[in-house]
Amino acid sequence: MATSEKQALVVGIDESEHSMYALEWTLDHFFASNPPFKLFIVHAKPTASSVVGLAGPGAAEVMPYVDSDLRKVAARVVDKARELCLSKSVHDAVVEVVEGDARNVLCEAVEKHHASVLAVGSHGYGAIKRAVLGSVSDYCSHHAHCTVLIVKRPKTKH
Repeated sequence: MATSEKQALVVGIDESEHSMYALEWTLDHFFASNPPFKLFIVHAKPTASSVVGLAGPGAAEVMPYVDSDLRKVAARVVDKARELCLSKSVHDAVVEVVEGDARNVLCEAVEKHHASVLAVGSHGYGAIKRAVLGSVSDYCSHHAHCTVLIVKRPKTKH
């Protein structure tokens, strides 16, 4: 690898505060001055069928509306990520929206960009919710072919 060629860092984002915190933390810690990485920000947009499910009368009729909503969410997430990058003077981030399950999308983005680091937020789910929903960060930590950075928000004191 040429010395001028930067390593890739992928940050996975969704509409949660946790993922935006992970992006902000990554920008603050790796992109403050003379960053060693090329930044790729990836949002996995669920498919309408994965949200609606495939069964039931009327499913076909609601699919376009669900897909439209998912597109709007993706646009908001991407806009928020771009604004955050600009506020931190990061102007060359590549932002991608890829349709599919976040676990697969992020692991595939690591391969596609030959990333040396994947950064993801942690929703802080308990054991039962994590077992039911599946943890994107847990999956990526086992399946991504790079270092996985799981950024947790500090606990707020009441």
